[in-house]
Amino acid sequence: MYRYDEFDRRFVTGRVEQFRDQVLRRLSGELTEDQFKPLRLMNGVYLQLHAYMLRIAIPYGGLNAARLRKLADIAMKYDRGFGHFTTRQNLQFHWIELKDVPQILADLAEVEMHAIQTSGNCIRNVSADHFAGAAVDEIADPRPYAEILRQWSSLHPEFTYLPRKFKLAVSGSAHDRAAIQVHDIGLQIVRNDAGETGFTVYVGGGLGRSPFIGKKVRDFLPEAELLSYCEAILRVYNMFGRRDNKYKARIKILIHEAGVDEIRRQVEEEYAQIRDSRLTLPKAELDRIAAYFAAPAFEVLPDHSQAHEQALAGDRAYADWVERNVSPHRQPGYAIATIALKAVGEVPGDISADQMRVVADIAERYGHDEVRVSHEQNLVLPHLRKDDLPQVFAILQQAGLASPHAGLITDIISCPGLDYCSLANARSIPVAQRITERFADLKRQRDIGDLKLKISGCINACGHHHVGHIGILGVDRKGEEFYQITLGGSGDENCSIGGIVGKGFSSDEIVDAVEKIVDTYIALRASPAESFLEAFRRVGDAPFREALYAEAA
Repeated sequence: MYRYDEFDRRFVTGRVEQFRDQVLRRLSGELTEDQFKPLRLMNGVYLQLHAYMLRIAIPYGGLNAARLRKLADIAMKYDRGFGHFTTRQNLQFHWIELKDVPQILADLAEVEMHAIQTSGNCIRNVSADHFAGAAVDEIADPRPYAEILRQWSSLHPEFTYLPRKFKLAVSGSAHDRAAIQVHDIGLQIVRNDAGETGFTVYVGGGLGRSPFIGKKVRDFLPEAELLSYCEAILRVYNMFGRRDNKYKARIKILIHEAGVDEIRRQVEEEYAQIRDSRLTLPKAELDRIAAYFAAPAFEVLPDHSQAHEQALAGDRAYADWVERNVSPHRQPGYAIATIALKAVGEVPGDISADQMRVVADIAERYGHDEVRVSHEQNLVLPHLRKDDLPQVFAILQQAGLASPHAGLITDIISCPGLDYCSLANARSIPVAQRITERFADLKRQRDIGDLKLKISGCINACGHHHVGHIGILGVDRKGEEFYQITLGGSGDENCSIGGIVGKGFSSDEIVDAVEKIVDTYIALRASPAESFLEAFRRVGDAPFREALYAEAA
């Protein structure tokens, strides 16, 4: 897990005191809101509809018990007793008071956390696969590379004021669980024919107003040249990215307008100039950082667990949870457990302070003190003994955290929407809640199978609706909330942008529309084994359009 060095400690502590003074000046009226805005954004503080919001960085989604308990304490003392995990592996507090923010930041610094570079036109929190270090299909652990990128990008003097925000993601497995192709830079760890580790590099992915899938610019980048190549990309973007129009300022627009071949040529030219500089990563430094992420002291266990098998046979609820929420581990006798923060009728991604403490206790007692945040707004316990799974399930069940629906239709990604966000056009949370209630029957969910439903309350697409198998976008139509549906999106290694199926639906109509889509899929799938996305890619959108709009025609 990442850790502060002496520079980190001095800088974060200094930043807290600096911001404490800035807040006092704002509260006294010495600074206007316009003068204060760039200062608060540098510290992750947003002004939303009803209160200030603080976004806290969780590098590549890694937490431990101490950090999770600190977040719980802050939730109770300064917020309304809960926090919200985001699709960028961050945590947000939505009901804080400005006067308390400096002390919150000081409290976070006690456990090596901060909110720096969680906003602004800079390199944001580096994200990675939430199964890192545990997945059976992992080529290499992405976290050491994500940490190297975090250290390199933090307070980088050349990239503090980019044309627009910039996001990086790293995947260590052939199956992409980090959505790398919808990031400004996406890095897929690969090995070449000689067995050397490197990266396939994607550039220019992103959602929002103009969604694009990242373009491949390198099939194989040697690991030692990671920083020099990323620096070359950032330099080209910093030089040529537009600053006259924020809607056209992302690197995806630069690539779209100039062409990927031209941008690749410019990047390679810049790269050739700096590749032999100090940015080349020495093996000793790679090994030093990798040591931060050494595997826990796993026990030598048989892969068969009697306690686990007995619970599977005797407890239907446990068996349902294992089927959807437990994944294979690379170490025999261990498993990975997903904690789905999407209980029926609840707010996707929200977790109470009490629940945070429960998860912290489990991680400390059973999980080698590791918790991960996924970009799907869930938590992950990456290192659990199979022998302990029944007890962990029982604890989660008592805390309301044992929803057995990971990857099913009710495991919805949703942004906060118009209930909180000043940018939103429509509410996301109530729609998500009503969909989970409509599809609450677990038997029905399991019959539907894998289906990723994602909701955004505005075109900024914080809910990743563009890459949902079913995507829902809230729009404003003459003061009324309407919801546009897209179908066929995917954020994995077979990335695709969903297509709009037709006119939007009112708030009263949208849940029925989703049900029609699902019923249409059930009727046309070749077999129960054919997933929604597979069926959609086979038949196209025509049957779904007909089901949704036939009566209106």
